[in-house]
Amino acid sequence: MPHGCIKNVKVDRWESERVRECPLSHLPVIDKWYIQRYIGSMKIKTSITLSKDILEAIDLHIGAYKSRSEFLETAARIFIDQLKKKEAEQRDLEILNKNSEALNHEAEDVLGYQVPI
Repeated sequence: MPHGCIKNVKVDRWESERVRECPLSHLPVIDKWYIQRYIGSMKIKTSITLSKDILEAIDLHIGAYKSRSEFLETAARIFIDQLKKKEAEQRDLEILNKNSEALNHEAEDVLGYQVPI
């Protein structure tokens, strides 16, 4: 039965009730994270050109990685995470700079309430 295995069942001649009937209803629900992880794990074959010294360094440090591809994918994910973090920090800095006058005024006001020790 398509579309989530939901069908209308006649309760009496005036009402119907939506009932979930699915042959796989005994299986656990697959959450969104699992689906994204599964889709994200699908591989696309590509070709890249690397300099000899980079390839030698990869081979030297490959360690527990199964392949060069796994090593490079991990390195790319780490680098992309670092780029995202830098972008977020840059946005935060821009927000702080944009509001610096008001924030400085508020800080001076708060300091005015402190009692000398």
